[in-house]
Amino acid sequence: MAKLLTPLDKAAIRAEDFAKAVKDENKVEASFERTVFQQLVSSFRQNKLAILCLIVLLTIILSSIFAFLSPYDPDEMDVMNKMAGPSAEHWFGTDELGRDSFTRALYGGRVSLSVGFSAMVVSVIIGTLIGSVSGYVGGKVDAVLMRVVDIFQSVPSLLMIIVFFSFVPSNMVTLIIMLALFSWTGVARIVRAQTLTLKERDFVVAAKVLGVSHAKIIMRHIVPNMATQIIVAASLSVAGAILDESALSFLGYGVALPKSSWGSMLQNAQQYILYDPLLALIPGAFILLTVLCLNILGDVLQHALDPRLHK
Repeated sequence: MAKLLTPLDKAAIRAEDFAKAVKDENKVEASFERTVFQQLVSSFRQNKLAILCLIVLLTIILSSIFAFLSPYDPDEMDVMNKMAGPSAEHWFGTDELGRDSFTRALYGGRVSLSVGFSAMVVSVIIGTLIGSVSGYVGGKVDAVLMRVVDIFQSVPSLLMIIVFFSFVPSNMVTLIIMLALFSWTGVARIVRAQTLTLKERDFVVAAKVLGVSHAKIIMRHIVPNMATQIIVAASLSVAGAILDESALSFLGYGVALPKSSWGSMLQNAQQYILYDPLLALIPGAFILLTVLCLNILGDVLQHALDPRLHK
């Protein structure tokens, strides 16, 4: 004969089932977090070129950071030893003023990488703010902000920066601001597209019903859920900023002397390109390797962090 359950027994069973469900949910969340990390590791293991690019990029960054370990001063001139070829003392020779080319390339990497990463941070902040507000609010606000994005994208950025620097002295701060001012539009479009999708999700609707402010919904619920797309856009933005900085420095509108960057080294080397091609080859190789590695790593991050691209 089946035993009848009392109300207390039923309540205990329900509490036990609820506790088990919560425990299983926590296991699923922990498993998902491990899966994201494992997917990232798996993407690098499957792509040997990505591992090589990561090693090369870290080597360039660490070499630029610890450039002070070089026995040579990047600005010390030795006119008696100018345009010297590669040797045991100067691995990549010297420039037209007798300065060690390899040491100047390392110190120039500090400037180029600092400008690139700083411009990326500023552009990501501006693009995320404008894109999330545009996608979340919608309506006339969205239309106005997107037209502003169209205006910035239609303007030739390098030409406008050159015109601006014709009236304002160029330095690292103004260079970073100007590069970020013309590079945030791509991030804004990506963030807007993701916001249009996320604002219709149940957790955002529930937050609105509970009376959570719009600013908190954007910062706590929408932006964290598109962090992967922002990371990928940021990695590609760094490469573009480094190329723009190098182009401006090559044209003479980059960082002011005595600081050097890869672009300014190319500018100084162009008049000696027929006599000593190595002067242009060194900074050009650093720019090529850095930008190439950033682009490849950006693609790997996109495939690893975007679940729609998983097989």
